[in-house]
Amino acid sequence: MSPDPSPARLHVVTGKGGTGKTTVAAALALALAAGGGSVLLVETEGRQGIAQLFDTPPLPYEERRVAVARGGGEVKALAIDVEEALLDYLDMFYNLRRAGRALRKMGAIDFATAIAPGLRDVLLTGKIKEAVTRRHDGRPVYDAVVVDAPPTGRITRFLGVTAEMAQLARSGPIKTQSDGVMAVLRSPQTAVHLVTLLEDMPVQETADAIAELTKAELPIGSVIVNMATEPVLPDDGMSRAAKGLLTGADLVPALAAAHLHDTEAIADALAAEVTEHARRWAGQDALRDEVEDLGRPTVELPLLPGPMDVGSLFDLAGRLEDHLRSQVAA
Repeated sequence: MSPDPSPARLHVVTGKGGTGKTTVAAALALALAAGGGSVLLVETEGRQGIAQLFDTPPLPYEERRVAVARGGGEVKALAIDVEEALLDYLDMFYNLRRAGRALRKMGAIDFATAIAPGLRDVLLTGKIKEAVTRRHDGRPVYDAVVVDAPPTGRITRFLGVTAEMAQLARSGPIKTQSDGVMAVLRSPQTAVHLVTLLEDMPVQETADAIAELTKAELPIGSVIVNMATEPVLPDDGMSRAAKGLLTGADLVPALAAAHLHDTEAIADALAAEVTEHARRWAGQDALRDEVEDLGRPTVELPLLPGPMDVGSLFDLAGRLEDHLRSQVAA
């Protein structure tokens, strides 16, 4: 079974720029697919970040398998193309796909999305809703849909623009579609997860986004603390190092016992590095109380060494699996 038998099937991942939300979205998709699940990972910003993470060619506007998760689950990915999404929309509600292609050749689609920026978000959320609600033989095609969404500064507007469209259109297909999208986004099927770092600005933006999402009646999931430093010393050693009380002289005996050469130079450099690490840890630890005060389920993902690759994604996915299970148990 998937580790997430909760009602949420649409997982929207947002975060301040630089917090690693695309990486977290990819790892979350792997976690949700573990045990045999079928998950769609959706990119909305056209950066092809998902393709880079999974080391695949740039994603076309079609659902393509990018990974097999633990237990035989499958992750497919889709990079939504706004023009193609508009053609789908015109075809679905007005049977005007051929006319839409003519509009694209004329440049009318670019013009329309330029003068009405909200139209782009309407098309994106509409395509996401279609994937969540799509069924085959009476069953959902995907057990979960994970969205690499816009940053926290735009997330409430991104998810709420369709509600504004519903207010403008009193009846007809646009009204029906808009109401359908918001019904999904505001339902228990949806969870908006916020990625942060243990730094002042990301934590503050996360708090602001939670307030805005709550006001907009959009369901909030977990706070995911990414790239958290893990302590390399016991608590008392970390405290001492953070205060600058660890010196190279403290480390020389152990290095000498290991028969290393030039122990004094090595010890001084090592002490300086440990001190920097301890102070960074102390700064992060002070912000954990602020994250806890946000009142949301929280999970920490570690800062992994080296560049992010598929193996690293599976490591992070394992930690997210544990978190999902703990939330179900709670």
